Amino acid sequence: IKRCGIEPIPIILTPGERSKTLKTVEQILDVLARHRFERSSMIVALGGGVVGDMAGFAASIYQRGIPYIQVPTTLVAQVDSSVGGKTGVDHRLGKNLIGSFYQPRAVWIDPLTLHTLPAREVVAGLAEVIKYGIIADKSFFAYLQRHMPALRRQAPGIVATVVKRSCEIKAEVVAADERESDRRRILNYGHTIGHALESLGGYQSLVHGEAVGIGLVQEAELACFQEICSRAVVESIRRIVTEAGLSDRMPPWTSTSIWKAMLHDKKVSGGRVIGVWPERIGQVRIGPIDKQMFEQWHAVSRASPRSHA
Repeated sequence: IKRCGIEPIPIILTPGERSKTLKTVEQILDVLARHRFERSSMIVALGGGVVGDMAGFAASIYQRGIPYIQVPTTLVAQVDSSVGGKTGVDHRLGKNLIGSFYQPRAVWIDPLTLHTLPAREVVAGLAEVIKYGIIADKSFFAYLQRHMPALRRQAPGIVATVVKRSCEIKAEVVAADERESDRRRILNYGHTIGHALESLGGYQSLVHGEAVGIGLVQEAELACFQEICSRAVVESIRRIVTEAGLSDRMPPWTSTSIWKAMLHDKKVSGGRVIGVWPERIGQVRIGPIDKQMFEQWHAVSRASPRSHA
C-alpha cells in the first residue's frame, strides 16, 4: 500500500468472537471519523472472519457505505466468511443478530497465510470445507475423503484446490440468492446447532469451526431421526469430520438450553427453527423443526455414547 503512495491508518482489533460487538465497531468508526475518511476512502480487512465481519459492517454504515476489500488470513475466512457479503456483529442474546449485506470490492486470498496459524485454527476451518461437499458437491466430498491427510498437512496444491472449490461453491449459491431468501440458506448447514453451542460456551470453549463440525454431525443425526437421510449418510459425515480432527460429540448441555439458544438465532420463523437437513451427500433440504421433535431426538441421542461427550 505504501509503495502505491498511500499511507495506511492501522486499526488493531482484539482477535476472537468476544470482541465482535457494536462497541468494537464504534471504535473503528471513531478512527474513520477522526482521520476524516471519505466515501472514496477504503477499508482493508486483513485477518480472520471476526475482523472481516466487523470491518465490512463498519464500511457498510460509515457515511452510508464506503468500499472495502477482504484479505482473509484464516481458513474459515478464506472459504466462507469473506465470500458473500455478510457483515455484522454478535448480540449478547445471539450470534450475528446485527449486520448487513454489503459486498466487498474484492477478496484477495493467499493460502500461504494459513502457515501462520495454530493447528487448531486450520482444523476448525475444515468444517466449512466439508460443509460444501455435503450441501452441493458429492465429487468434492469424495475428493476431501481421499486427500484429508494431505489437507491436514497443508500440502500446497491440495490446499489451493480446496480453497478454490469452496469459494466457487459459495459464490454459485450466493449469486443465485444474495439476500438469503431461499437457496442461500443451505449454507447454514451445521450452523443451527453450531451457533447455539458457540453461544452456550460463551464463545470461548469452542471456536466457530469446532462448533460447526459438531453441528454437521448432530444435524445429520437429527435428519436421520426425522427419516430424511439414512444412517449411512450420517456415518459418512461423522467419519470425515473426525478424520479432519474435529469432534463429533455434543457437549453436555440440556435440550432446553440448546433449544433456547437456537431460538435466539436468526434462522427462526414462527417460533420454529429452520434447519438444513442432508438427504444424501451433495443434496440437502431446508425445513422447520419444532421443540417437541428436537427434545425427542436429544433424549434418544443422549443415550447413545457416539453422540454425546
